[in-house]
Amino acid sequence: MSSLAVPHAPSAADAAGRARSRPPLRRRIALVPTLTLLLGALYCLLPVAWVVIASTKSGRELFTTFTFLPGTGFADNLRDLNAYRDGVYWQWMGNSALYAGLGALLSTCVSAFSGYALAMYRFRGRETMFNILLAGVLMPPIILAVPQYLLLAKAGLTDSYWSVLLPQILSPYGVYLARIYAAAAVPGDVVEAGRMDGASEWRIFTRIALPMMIPGLVTVFLFQFVAVWNNFLLPYIMLSDDEKFPITLGLFTLLEQGANTPALYTLVITGAFLAVIPLVALFLVVQRFWSLDLLSGAVKS
Repeated sequence: MSSLAVPHAPSAADAAGRARSRPPLRRRIALVPTLTLLLGALYCLLPVAWVVIASTKSGRELFTTFTFLPGTGFADNLRDLNAYRDGVYWQWMGNSALYAGLGALLSTCVSAFSGYALAMYRFRGRETMFNILLAGVLMPPIILAVPQYLLLAKAGLTDSYWSVLLPQILSPYGVYLARIYAAAAVPGDVVEAGRMDGASEWRIFTRIALPMMIPGLVTVFLFQFVAVWNNFLLPYIMLSDDEKFPITLGLFTLLEQGANTPALYTLVITGAFLAVIPLVALFLVVQRFWSLDLLSGAVKS
């Protein structure tokens, strides 16, 4: 008599072992954002790494060696960059520092005043004004470049430092960030307490609200500084004197001349590498302000 084979039922220990052998579904799903961020970081950092490595190569090494193999010509590139037109590169860097530093500072002040007023005061037309600012955020800068040029040309300010500074003072995105941050970080009860104590509106703003808004204003300053430092179109339209050029426009003129003089390519790459350093240094300096307590200003006042 033949016997029937009975299949072996999996035990609880076998099921537990298989469960331990593969990661849980939730953990595998959680890896997707991490991998996406890593790919995004690689996409952003790869051109920076290329600029850093290419700046170490001489003109001959730039076109004959492997892309990510460091070269031996960084010191010579720096020497040639310093000697080019009696150091005009550093004048371009100084112009960029002036445009970006002063422009970002003035823009941050305007954003702080405007954002605080839109967040804390109730007046007719407030929402309409804020919606107009939001429309300005969505408007591409290239649309405003030609009208700004015509207005400043009418005022006789083209080809001057003011022609680059003035259009950068009002930042719709900075005002938007300042209003959102002021509404979240400045309690209305603290403002009312200051008014009951007899403090003026200016004193309430400078001694109570402003310290609370510092982390948000630092963000506005950093965003505006980077935007002005990297701005190319506005100086290209406004300026004709190359001694007033920012670093972006100066490097562009070098790149155009590099089509006829290939040796200038190494100067462009080295100059681009040096132009990134101030942005990195600024980020490292100001990032500590983002960790400030939102109510530290009220405690200190």
